[in-house]
Amino acid sequence: MMENRLALHEELVDILGSDHVYFQPPESIKMKYPAIVYFRDDIDNIKADNLNYLRHHRFQVTVIDPDPDTEYVDAILEHFPMCKYDRHYTADNLNHDVFTIYYN
Repeated sequence: MMENRLALHEELVDILGSDHVYFQPPESIKMKYPAIVYFRDDIDNIKADNLNYLRHHRFQVTVIDPDPDTEYVDAILEHFPMCKYDRHYTADNLNHDVFTIYYN
């Protein structure tokens, strides 16, 4: 599992073009923007013959950017084929775009 998460982390760093990518950041972290925050949301096990055949790790990924027209929304949608755009909201004058990404 950890290898999958670290590989996802590196891909998110490449998309953002900076190291402002945070996995489950504690509230004490002072984030720099634009940023990507992500956490593991679920693990889907696909069974065959009563055994786990495939495992899909699901992550919730949030792009946080002061720019409401951030380029990173399209970059994530184009980069991850198993990605779903969930919602947009604003908080603290920052735009949040939330995705669900399945990553093996």
